[in-house]
Amino acid sequence: MRIPRIYQAGSLDLASSVMLDAEAAGHVGRVLRMGPGEQLELFNGDGHNYVAEIVSASKKNVEVKVLTKTVNDNESPLHLHLGQVISRGDRMDFTIQKSVELGVNTITPLFSERCGVKLSGERLEKKIQQWQKIVISACEQSGRSVVPVVRPAMALADWSHESSTAIKLNLHPRASHGIKGLALNTTRVRLLIGPEGGLSEQEIALTEQDNFTDVLLGPRVLRTETAALTAISALQLNFGDLG
Repeated sequence: MRIPRIYQAGSLDLASSVMLDAEAAGHVGRVLRMGPGEQLELFNGDGHNYVAEIVSASKKNVEVKVLTKTVNDNESPLHLHLGQVISRGDRMDFTIQKSVELGVNTITPLFSERCGVKLSGERLEKKIQQWQKIVISACEQSGRSVVPVVRPAMALADWSHESSTAIKLNLHPRASHGIKGLALNTTRVRLLIGPEGGLSEQEIALTEQDNFTDVLLGPRVLRTETAALTAISALQLNFGDLG
């Protein structure tokens, strides 16, 4: 039986005793009902897995001892930065969760002309924190030990203008070729996914000025969350570690 994987921020030194943070302790002690002598697999985002044994446990406090440290070599050779225009309801949550499972490294939530979501101030900050928690949960589930970052939300134009050595891709129904037709001379990709209503003509022109390459996914119109995950899967299949 696979032992539970738990994210624990901070240093995890061999043979050290560590008190799990409140959220992790609650999950281990209250939800999983684990006790002394049982083992967990911890990770802190540094690319390693740490096997730890529970020393003491209650519903609110769990102390563990770190037993082993091993490199977790399951990161894709393709570095993917997803620029996702914020979608309504739980679609954004779904896109973030599944994109992490598929190997995305960085996620930037974007606002565009046709973005149907209005968030700002404290509400936006809470959303960013929620999305980062979804990222961590996806890492726990998928076995990743490097935690992708959800960046602060920004306007699509600002993200488009950012300097980068990555190839920049934008999905466009009138593109002349698909992802298969790409010739990558880099392992870094910035992928732009627009809102439900698509990008405006002005935004498409903007991405062209910022040297984005238009790519086509196929003959059918996909919802924004489907488009993101299909494009990521195609990139990983052709240039990453899927298949």
